[in-house]
Amino acid sequence: MSKVYFTKEISPESLAKVYQALGVELPGKIGVKVSTGEQGAKNYLKADLIGPFVKSLNGTILECNTAYPGERTSTKAHRKVAEEHGFTSFAGVDIMDEDGDMEIPVHHGKHLKFDLIGKHWDNYDSYINLAHAKGHMMGGFGANLKNQSIGIASRHGKAYIHSAGHTKSPLLCWNDKHEQIDFIESMAEAATAVADYVKEQGKQIVYITVMNAISTSCDCDSKQDDPVMPDLGIVASLDPVANDQAFIDMVWKFAEENPEHEGVKALMERIDSRLGREILPYAESLGLGSREYELEEI
Repeated sequence: MSKVYFTKEISPESLAKVYQALGVELPGKIGVKVSTGEQGAKNYLKADLIGPFVKSLNGTILECNTAYPGERTSTKAHRKVAEEHGFTSFAGVDIMDEDGDMEIPVHHGKHLKFDLIGKHWDNYDSYINLAHAKGHMMGGFGANLKNQSIGIASRHGKAYIHSAGHTKSPLLCWNDKHEQIDFIESMAEAATAVADYVKEQGKQIVYITVMNAISTSCDCDSKQDDPVMPDLGIVASLDPVANDQAFIDMVWKFAEENPEHEGVKALMERIDSRLGREILPYAESLGLGSREYELEEI
């Protein structure tokens, strides 16, 4: 059973406290994987919240270019959005696939033969998967597992995951014919590949999810909708499956306690209509983590 640390308070101070509760001192050069948010999005993690934490660790913001057409498809445009969204005000921003990508193995996948991640990934000694919890148009929901699969994948790697291993082409992947569950499972396979690769290199990655400004659409959506439910807090763990499960459980608990709340109903419908929760048992079956966890409030 994994440990998940939780705080209801969402502030720079509580972000630091929940990280410290993990009891891990990350060595060397630290990469912080966070979504910089598509131009037009409004709910991405803001500089005034995460900036002091990232700065205290001398961390570098890690991102990769998008497979979908938008303002973060190229490195130059992506850097501009990151600057406009305040990320360069507190840290360096590394667009990891600026110089291409690298292939890492998928050991137990039934969809992906490999994973393609940003080439600069190896430039770091340890990592923080700092996710923003929200719904997602294609994946149902996004938190640590999505941030570690689609988020760390290069532009071509994103296409490969979205097509469930059928093509690396950002032009062709959106028309690929596959079952929705194949895409969901492909995300789990990619996230597991990253965790395995980090472990094989003797490095460490920790997981934090900020559950604020929760909308039904992702930070990658330029027309992102408004938050649909109250903020829940922050969770942190060494286990991404447990951390994502904790977020999902809190959403369902809120719905149970507030049966007439239309916003949370919309979020749950988005998640289940895309088979979003199915990523959790499949990731667990791959050995990425456990859905069983102990929640410790700090």
